[in-house]
Amino acid sequence: MDSAKVGRLIQSLRKEKNMTQRDLALLMDVSEQAISKWERGIGCPDISLLSRLSEILGVNIEKILSGELRPNDQDSGRLGQMNWFSCKGCGNVITSTGGISLSCCGRILEPLQPNPINEEHSITVEEVEDDYYVTLKHEMSRDHYISFLAYVSLDRVLIVKLYPEQDAEARFPKMYGGTLYFHCKQHGLFQYDLRRYRGRRGPKGEESITDH
Repeated sequence: MDSAKVGRLIQSLRKEKNMTQRDLALLMDVSEQAISKWERGIGCPDISLLSRLSEILGVNIEKILSGELRPNDQDSGRLGQMNWFSCKGCGNVITSTGGISLSCCGRILEPLQPNPINEEHSITVEEVEDDYYVTLKHEMSRDHYISFLAYVSLDRVLIVKLYPEQDAEARFPKMYGGTLYFHCKQHGLFQYDLRRYRGRRGPKGEESITDH
């Protein structure tokens, strides 16, 4: 650990929040001299103080210890290349159109890698009036269920959160082109490109697009 780098980062973050050394010292319940020493690289905060310092400065502990904040990749502006994240602990669904560092329930989240549709995870899309009616024949038990369905077009994202005991279905307004995504709690993320398929007349007269 580079004490000088840690000190410069603490000073930069303190000033970013318009705090004096005295302000930070009072919040940390340490002396003003201790803050001054940290910022000059003469020693580092005790490990018992890092959690509080992280909370006050709004930066993860590991970033404080590394002494630098590296910017993530910029937002690409292309929703078709967005990243999907899902927390195994609480089921939170998070998306990002650029690089991002995320954690939830104490776990670091990694981007989900989309899988192709397979027999166990098949999807049916019916055109009903001006909507796509999406259904999956999938178990919806507490331990094995579809946690969300999403429709991504050129400039917008529509997400429907699903829960155990519900039906695995959703209805989305039709947009130009786009991709459907759904997430299985046990088997991960799946994607279905609507642009690859043409509507076919379903058994009830609806225009349907089915992939099994």
